[in-house]
Amino acid sequence: MFRAMLRIKQQITREECIEILKREKRGVLSVLGDDGYPYGMPLNHYYCEEDGLIYFHGGKQGHRIDAVKRCDKASFCVYDEGFRREGEWALNFKSVIVFGRIQLIEDVEKTYEISRRLGRKFTGDEAYIEHEVERSGPRTLLMALVPEHMTGKHVNES
Repeated sequence: MFRAMLRIKQQITREECIEILKREKRGVLSVLGDDGYPYGMPLNHYYCEEDGLIYFHGGKQGHRIDAVKRCDKASFCVYDEGFRREGEWALNFKSVIVFGRIQLIEDVEKTYEISRRLGRKFTGDEAYIEHEVERSGPRTLLMALVPEHMTGKHVNES
């Protein structure tokens, strides 16, 4: 059902893909938006090693939620900062694309716990994280991307 990577020599391992998902803070979630147009949005995310799901949080209403309710299929793309070899202009980076289905999570305690974990990707200030969870938690909707297919590759822009 999913296509094989054309440039197979550039493919990275599943373990490398997961490390990128765990380390990087942001990616682009793409869903099927209004009138069949693709709708991609930059989001921060949390990859959960315990269940293998990728979590996002946000408001309980809007274009993204409407799109997911119509069609739960999505893709999520993340890439690292990359590097340049000395004396070269080309950027080398690794990217990951995950295809799967979005689940809307109703469990309030899970929403708060994942929100805390996501906050820790940005700051170690536990008081700030708790304040944000308490303040925004009741208005937060948690979504989980259930991976069905994942690929990653190393790219050299030259």
